[in-house]
Amino acid sequence: MKDRSHSRRDMLKMLSAAPIIAGAAAHAQAPAASPNQGAPGQGAGAPAPSQGQGRGGGRGGAPADFWPGLKHLLFVADTQTGYQHDSISHAMATVEKIGRESKTYMTMIKTDSQLITTQPIKGVGMYAGAASVNAKILPFFDAVFMLPAGWGTMSDEQKADLVAFVHDQGKGLIVGHAAVLAFLNRQDHVDLWPEYRDMVGAGWGTEFDANTTVIVEDPKFPGADAFGGSTFVFNEQHAVWTAPYSRDKVHVIMRLDPDKLDAKSRALRPDGDFPVVIAKEYGKGRVFNTGWGHNDQTWDDPRFQKMMLEGIKWAMGLTPADVTPRSFPAAKPSGGQ
Repeated sequence: MKDRSHSRRDMLKMLSAAPIIAGAAAHAQAPAASPNQGAPGQGAGAPAPSQGQGRGGGRGGAPADFWPGLKHLLFVADTQTGYQHDSISHAMATVEKIGRESKTYMTMIKTDSQLITTQPIKGVGMYAGAASVNAKILPFFDAVFMLPAGWGTMSDEQKADLVAFVHDQGKGLIVGHAAVLAFLNRQDHVDLWPEYRDMVGAGWGTEFDANTTVIVEDPKFPGADAFGGSTFVFNEQHAVWTAPYSRDKVHVIMRLDPDKLDAKSRALRPDGDFPVVIAKEYGKGRVFNTGWGHNDQTWDDPRFQKMMLEGIKWAMGLTPADVTPRSFPAAKPSGGQ
């Protein structure tokens, strides 16, 4: 029994050592890597990555450009202080997808406002004291897409940086759905950031759900033809905008047909002006604003996706459009009189 037990143990030792011995032999027989061979998967002749470079660059070398030829979009949704709409994740994923599939822009997706700054972001914890943590800040981007709904966490310096990004540096800003509700203390009726509301072109009134008729006021604006006609029916949660919204300051692309609304909804704007998509120049920059995007299904609609893609491209300065403010076409007064 002892001899058989020893034999069994010796056999197990030999089996466990076999992979190590085989690996060492293979390594000894393998030719030395050529300096130009590169890492596996890079192909012959590809340069090996710098030490610590990894995805997006790293501590040992200059950051790689994973998006050659593409514009850069920063998408920030406020999930820290705002109302957490169920569609936020899908909205961000869709915007990223249409940019990548069209080979127009890349999207950096964030649910905090850390990157809205012109100041280098310092490392913390194990990266404390590091020269870089590979954080992309405002100078890297061509436009910012915001879905804020609360007071936000931006400092006064960050707010000034964002305004300068658009107004002075000529970059783009895109906002959706409840964005005009952000930075507003409704309980005390205090506007916490009036300059933001002036930049996006509207204030918050209320909202209502309706499957109703939309009028395309400017069919020449990029993407305005996505819905296939001068009017179409759209089911969404429609925002009712207030001051500083003014047709003297913004260019209305689409609006609801007031004559097709029920009496309760129609009464929310006695003048009958219900804009849902607007654009404006802000200093040297461009702002594209839509009140839509509450419903998940909206982001799946290829017509809406085309409208958003073209609006983003315009905000980035890739396509031209005349956004001269225009007066409101004559409408029947509330009550149909």
